[in-house]
Amino acid sequence: MEVMKSIIQKYQHKRISLVEAGVTRHRSIFNGLKALAEDQINSKLSKPEVVIIHDAVRPFVEEGVLLKVVTAAKEHGAAGAIRPLVSTVVSPSADGCLDYSLERARHRASEMPQAFLFDVIYEAYQQCSDYDLEFGTECLQLALKYCCTKAKLVEGSPDLWKVTYKRDLYAAESIIKERISQEICVVMDTEEDNKHVGHLLEEVLKSELNHVKVTSEALGHAGRHLQQIILDQCYNFVCVNVTTSDFQETQKLLSMLEESSLCILYPVVVVSVHFLDFKLVPPSQKMENLMQIREFAKEVK
Repeated sequence: MEVMKSIIQKYQHKRISLVEAGVTRHRSIFNGLKALAEDQINSKLSKPEVVIIHDAVRPFVEEGVLLKVVTAAKEHGAAGAIRPLVSTVVSPSADGCLDYSLERARHRASEMPQAFLFDVIYEAYQQCSDYDLEFGTECLQLALKYCCTKAKLVEGSPDLWKVTYKRDLYAAESIIKERISQEICVVMDTEEDNKHVGHLLEEVLKSELNHVKVTSEALGHAGRHLQQIILDQCYNFVCVNVTTSDFQETQKLLSMLEESSLCILYPVVVVSVHFLDFKLVPPSQKMENLMQIREFAKEVK
């Protein structure tokens, strides 16, 4: 519990209540349902119409899948995501030989998330046996067995795979990097000049990076449009400084990013571009400018 509390505090998650886990999957879920039930003493949470059951080892669930299972649960009482089987399922006999195999085309893999009318799944857990609580793994089956509720099966996305082994962590990291690399925002220190180098850079990036969304914004007008881009979770910024050689504009952008807490979950990349006319400054000033940029980068990191 203390570890989870520290994680919630570190990443500034809101509207989260912690419940002590059970020794098995079903007992943990039952504890969570009890925390939402109105018949429990000292219950501080309100009972929902629909409850979603999900697990942390499937971190890439899409909002569309959640909406589908909730909508189906409201109509059918229960719903769950499924995926096609990628391997044939066989049943071995007691002596280790093949007993029978399932026809892969007729069966599906049950995935998460699953959604239920709260009264349905809570009643199912109240009635289920100790054997179910100890050895069971399928919530949809409990709803069918104890409440006669046939779950609607919803096709899930390929990203519902489980992060189970150490090698899966590398695959998960790759997916995160891909997702946060889908948008670049070019930030300029002026919005009046249509020939600003920032606009030219935007056009080049659009032509070279066809799979990446490229936008541009100015820091003027209190950066309202830029703030919306940050809220939409863009993680890559190129700050182009033309009208000034210092870091004032880049510092404005960094302050906005810090206030948004965007970098708490994923790393944010900021490339600060400065145009200095070295023909007008002595060599010592050139080196000083370069050292300032280097020290500023260190401080920000």
